[in-house]
Amino acid sequence: MVVGVGTVAVEIPRSLYEEAARRGLDVGELVVAALAKALNLDPQACAKARLELAVKYLEEGRELAHRDPAQASEKLYKAAEEAVKALTQHYNLKDVLSRVEERGRWTVTDLEKAVAEISKKVGGWFRQSWDAAWVLHVWGFHEAKLDAEGVGERLPDVEKIVQEALKIVGGH
Repeated sequence: MVVGVGTVAVEIPRSLYEEAARRGLDVGELVVAALAKALNLDPQACAKARLELAVKYLEEGRELAHRDPAQASEKLYKAAEEAVKALTQHYNLKDVLSRVEERGRWTVTDLEKAVAEISKKVGGWFRQSWDAAWVLHVWGFHEAKLDAEGVGERLPDVEKIVQEALKIVGGH
């Protein structure tokens, strides 16, 4: 496990936050991308930073799994999503990364393309685990149809994505 993982609160003018939200942009993603670019971080440093977020979300999802399945579902999905982004950077999947940079944000299509490429490198289990995370996102969070048991059944898939990403990137 990564030790000392955490986040820092940053003050952002409400007008900027609201404009980003209106445009469907994730403010956290914008901050991470802007800092990585401003600091001229290499892809490995970016991947490790994303894995810090993945571990944080994984821990939060575990804690919420029995109390709040909907919120747990979204935290677990975010853990898997950050791990996918980290591996995309680690493997330097240029097609995906260039589209993301050009657009200024990730789309579901970008994530799916990344998952397909990562699966070719690490094995078919990765796509299956990603599909479990997607079920958490859609059916657990957006539709709020999964109970604690349904979330718990998919938790090991997300744990495996994050743990294997940590091994691959060298984040632990």
